[in-house]
Amino acid sequence: MMDDYKRNINYLRISVTDRCNLRCVYCMPPEGVKQTPHWEILSLEEISRVVDAASDIGIRKIRITGGEPLVRKNILELFQAISANPAIDDLSITTNGVLFADMAEDLKKAGLKRVNFSLDSLVPENFKDITRVGKFDDVWRGIRKALELELHPVKLNVVAVRGVNDGEFADFARLSREMPLHIRFIELMPIGECNPWAVGNFISAEEIIQRLQQEFGPLETQIKVTGSGPAKYYRLPGARGTIGFITAISEHFCGSCNRLRLTANGQLRPCLYGNQEFDLKTPLRNGAGRQELAALMAKAIRHKPGRHHMQDGWTDRRVMSQIGG
Repeated sequence: MMDDYKRNINYLRISVTDRCNLRCVYCMPPEGVKQTPHWEILSLEEISRVVDAASDIGIRKIRITGGEPLVRKNILELFQAISANPAIDDLSITTNGVLFADMAEDLKKAGLKRVNFSLDSLVPENFKDITRVGKFDDVWRGIRKALELELHPVKLNVVAVRGVNDGEFADFARLSREMPLHIRFIELMPIGECNPWAVGNFISAEEIIQRLQQEFGPLETQIKVTGSGPAKYYRLPGARGTIGFITAISEHFCGSCNRLRLTANGQLRPCLYGNQEFDLKTPLRNGAGRQELAALMAKAIRHKPGRHHMQDGWTDRRVMSQIGG
């Protein structure tokens, strides 16, 4: 379905929980956030109904997110239900990877096709500092398992933070040369807890590219990688993987945005950084049928803004894990 700016909206990101087993410094306070009561979170069956309705208006790609999606009880049942819809041609997940290795084979059997790992450091001690509670070895085991199961392309999402992990950019880039991994450097976005914290820690994609070129020389450009994301990809000469950059701040990509976001409590957001939400939970629980749900989602698409306005500041009281990564 085309929105008012002639963008084909075919991608739905679904947050299945606001809970997470890590406490990353740019995302959450140490004690976590107040958890949404269980009854306010969409059931797996309700999420499946939303996906079926979404497929009727042209949604073809689904990404499962959180919080940390793998802490959601019976999550495999949702993957099975979504993969049973013949209109959905891409089912992926974004995970911190802590639980992934032990669930990977079952996830693939249930229909998972691709996986993105959130990983901001390759140094175990630094990883622990960033996540407060995480163990690097757990995540690395998950990444290895994803490669073993050929869940390609396997992507690593690296939030670039000055003074925190900017000394590791070259090490991440070398990973793409040694392994078929797709490293994606993400500009730090002033959302939630990181709003004041981000001010002195932002580092642009342009600066990262300049650093990598000083280390490795010219990067190959015009690289294509499977997926619906906004990253621009480059490659080190002879590398097995790629290096990507997501420039949400320095060079917004709103003109090609093709996504909607469904929060864990059933609110459909046309824009991550917008304040507008469309309530799907109430009609779901009032017996709305597939056609009515599809009409509500079509309405949300018609209200999708032309671009975000991050420069105006974050006005939502929620953090990223409560909205959907």
